[in-house]
Amino acid sequence: MSHWNSRGLRGSSLEENINFTNEKYRQRGLALFQKVPTPITPVKINQENKTITLAYFEKQSTVDYIGVAQGVPVCFDAKETSHKHLPLQNIHQHQIEFMADFRAQRGLAFLLVHFTALEAYFLLPFEILKQFWEEAEKGGRKSIPVEAFAEKYRIQKTGNGLLHYLEAVSLYLEETEEKERKEGGLC
Repeated sequence: MSHWNSRGLRGSSLEENINFTNEKYRQRGLALFQKVPTPITPVKINQENKTITLAYFEKQSTVDYIGVAQGVPVCFDAKETSHKHLPLQNIHQHQIEFMADFRAQRGLAFLLVHFTALEAYFLLPFEILKQFWEEAEKGGRKSIPVEAFAEKYRIQKTGNGLLHYLEAVSLYLEETEEKERKEGGLC
């Protein structure tokens, strides 16, 4: 995978694992997720090897992945941190807005987070992310501590690089549907 000197591929090892897992999910007919490309405009191209050496982003991207699992629309972003917390500065307002709109349409929205220092992977439901985001906007904590990530949403990684995150997605879906039944409608 090519890397350019930008902030856009900081979580690339995580994304490589997700891409590998997504392909296995597709092959088994379990889910179909696609990496959302970030639209860029090339400024300089190395004609010798036909690679882009300088580019700028045309517009802000939404989330890293979008797709469907067993008929349920899903969008998520991949985040990687070397800390024991997830800095909220790694998440952008337009991503929060997109995920909120996605949830309003009854899709699932979440983060897949890799804590590299702990070698731990978690699914973080949008509703929890939104709570921390809103608190930070009011002057509260500017990060999400690892303790806020529920053990039930921990994702197992196998030696071959598979991240078995569909189990956590399924649990999130069950809890979301139960909450919507109790509330009698949308989130």
